[in-house]
Amino acid sequence: MKMKKFLNDPNTLTDELLQGYALAASDLIDVEGHLVISKTLKDADRVTIVTLGGSGHEPAQAGFVGDGMIDIQVVGDVFAAPSPQSVFEAVKMADKGHGVLLLVLNHAGDMLCANMVMKMAERAAITVRKVITQEDISNAPRENAADRRGLAGAIPLYHIAAAAAKEGKTLDEVADIAQKYADAMATISVAVRCATHPANGESFGDLGDDDMEIGMGQHGEGGGGRQPMKSSQETIAIMANALVKDIPLQKGDKCFVMINGSGATTLMEMFILYKDCVEYLENLGIEVVANMVGEILTVQEQAGFQLNIAKWDEETERLWNTPARTFAFSK
Repeated sequence: MKMKKFLNDPNTLTDELLQGYALAASDLIDVEGHLVISKTLKDADRVTIVTLGGSGHEPAQAGFVGDGMIDIQVVGDVFAAPSPQSVFEAVKMADKGHGVLLLVLNHAGDMLCANMVMKMAERAAITVRKVITQEDISNAPRENAADRRGLAGAIPLYHIAAAAAKEGKTLDEVADIAQKYADAMATISVAVRCATHPANGESFGDLGDDDMEIGMGQHGEGGGGRQPMKSSQETIAIMANALVKDIPLQKGDKCFVMINGSGATTLMEMFILYKDCVEYLENLGIEVVANMVGEILTVQEQAGFQLNIAKWDEETERLWNTPARTFAFSK
């Protein structure tokens, strides 16, 4: 079947995407090549934050560059990590004398790139701490967290870490807060229809007319949870139960809930899913104190969603309420 997307040249997808984004968010960001740079960076006197990742997941991650979140996002081609040299250039640009926090989602290309950047920064005597998000519970148990993929849970972590940096905390303090948040969250996804690659139209898979797959990754990786399509309440019961056990959450705990649409899930569905998740957690005596609902980290037109839950404490809640403004997020 012919792909229907409003594109021009498959070879310039990311370049054109970033050109359009620079025009749309000209009050918030500058774009230099594949670097998306917050306009607040030039006056930053604090720890700064750099992240990296391929295009094709909009608004993540570039949509979260701005005041109170990411300082520089290094954008790779569609579903591909950027080059280590480009990330190293971003680290040098971001460094304001207080150190740089490099936040990385656990995917093979991103990790290889980040590890090389850390060596380059060490040789250049630039102080960098790396924090990895690896919260996808579907492909490894918590004791093997290094094998878990990074999903949409990175987005709230960006704001928590940036708020800590705004308070003047040291690089080690900011990195420790980011790591604590990364350790306190978990995500699981479900897909009901797979995406197509925007450069060639190839599908990531076929889930048929009646099935869904719990645990499918951002790039079509199998999750092992293929089953007949279920209602919102039934799906939330399966997914939220798994997350509560993994974190773990107990009666009296406070938490954050994200319903992240994958690109082709309606807001009607997302709000119903959120309502069902809040009710599920309340029945366990767990209080939902903050949320994100919407398309946050997408996979083109994949239909489904990611459910992210994080255990919160008073410090996390305070940091979350710090003002922030990006193209895709504001507090």
